[in-house]
Amino acid sequence: MRKWKAWLFALVVLIGIGTIGTVSVKAEAQNLNQGKRVLFISSYSYGWDTVQTQIEGIKAGVDENTTVDYEFMDTKRFRTKESTEMFYTMLKYHLDHSDPYDVVIVGDDAALRFAMAFREELFDGIPIVFEGVNDEEYALEAAKNPLVTGILEKLSVEKNIDMALKVNPSADKVVAILDDSVTGEAERKNFYSAEATYPELEFSEINSSELTTAKLQQAFSKVDENTILIYIVMSNDGSGKQYTNAQAIRMLVTYSKVPVYRMVEDGIGAGLLGGNVVSMYKSGEIAAQMAMDIANGTDSAEINVVKDSPNIYCVDEDVMRKFGLEASQFPKDTVFVNHREGFFARNREAVIPALILIAALNVIICWVCFDNYRRRKLLQELEQARAIMESASQHDFLTGLPNRSKFMKDLEQLIGARIPCTVMMLDIDNFKKINDTYGHTAGDEALQQVANRLKDMQSQILTSYRFAGDEFILILRSSQSMLVEKTAYQCRQVFAKDVTLCGTKRRIGGSIGIASYPKDTDNLEQLIVCADDAMYKVKKNGKNDFAYYEKPTEE
Repeated sequence: MRKWKAWLFALVVLIGIGTIGTVSVKAEAQNLNQGKRVLFISSYSYGWDTVQTQIEGIKAGVDENTTVDYEFMDTKRFRTKESTEMFYTMLKYHLDHSDPYDVVIVGDDAALRFAMAFREELFDGIPIVFEGVNDEEYALEAAKNPLVTGILEKLSVEKNIDMALKVNPSADKVVAILDDSVTGEAERKNFYSAEATYPELEFSEINSSELTTAKLQQAFSKVDENTILIYIVMSNDGSGKQYTNAQAIRMLVTYSKVPVYRMVEDGIGAGLLGGNVVSMYKSGEIAAQMAMDIANGTDSAEINVVKDSPNIYCVDEDVMRKFGLEASQFPKDTVFVNHREGFFARNREAVIPALILIAALNVIICWVCFDNYRRRKLLQELEQARAIMESASQHDFLTGLPNRSKFMKDLEQLIGARIPCTVMMLDIDNFKKINDTYGHTAGDEALQQVANRLKDMQSQILTSYRFAGDEFILILRSSQSMLVEKTAYQCRQVFAKDVTLCGTKRRIGGSIGIASYPKDTDNLEQLIVCADDAMYKVKKNGKNDFAYYEKPTEE
């Protein structure tokens, strides 16, 4: 009996060992087949122009089985001890409640400093790859850690000044547009380090963090033609206003009388001349490729820091022509954006002989025909231009809806003809929160989506308009109560459907105020005031509803 039990026990043990071995083999196979996990921490927000380009580069650099998660410090807007602590708390929770990452990629200086400051608490044993970092000294010191490597972002002040001097040999000043952000401080050192190379040039800066909006505009407009103006970074001004790259560039090119040079690719094509620029896409791609090498077994200590960032010469042809410049004034390997080659230039060899032959054989007939055609074409173009200008003056650029001016004209005609009508004032609830949370670009997207829904409602008796800001206004060519109420419920449905912001669906609401002519008033301006009063009544009583104007009771 004991011998039987012993044999049974031995059999169970052998089966157990075999099972463990099988499970281990299966687990190992699963691990080999499982994709890698990479975390990208950006110093800025997703709405910051360079970040989106970096992310596209990262996506291109990782393989298809790799999962990339993204976190954003948003230091362009929030750069305090409290914001850092909040980001730390959020990220620690994320890391504590998710599978471990194989590699962490950090974008720009603030993210690298954060990662190194909290390395032991958050990223102990995890390799770190940096990109977009301007502070070379700090980056190389960080890379002494065998688990840290990356690619530097070197903005070549010298190459941009050399290019500018070929364009404008009489220049005697160089002015940089900077702020007091982490990036701004790093690039300030980089900018003034070139001063010794050009003793004939006077170096100075416009620090946006120290100037109000009005003084910034004044400073930009005062830059004279003998100045090389370089835009580096402007994320805020002295009054606390925050700027995206697009907003900063729009202000700059509006007030500057000289071409503006740039050392990164974002913004070229939007009014800046260009320069020797860093490719954010390529920088992100290289960092991602480094991360994949590490994740697949390469020792990070064996991957050297890339000190020469992927820079190219890039120039906007539209800006070049605006300032009377020629392509020959720029380096031979310059990449031109907004390049347009005319039909004549593409077919010069064939067109010139043909024109000569036609002119020789049919000079009189061709001239008469051409002159008649030119006159008809000119008249046609003038009529088209007039129609386009008239349409543009009466439509909102962002939404495509008729604008406030067109609304006032249409309403004036209806009231002048004594045609009963109803005005509905619509306002998006909590719109400021959308701008604050997702950025003004997302706010514009929300306005466009609401506008498109209002366009779908339009009919022979109903017209939608963009009134102002997040306000829309409708004219219903009727004051019949059932029709008014039906239209009001249709308007509520406009706000009932979620809008998509940065890939995320978000619920919105809308407050609607209703006033009718001649029931509520026979005065045009007062009719708008009545609709507005009704709308604010809705706002006061909980929002996301509609209300009719009620005349004040006489005491």
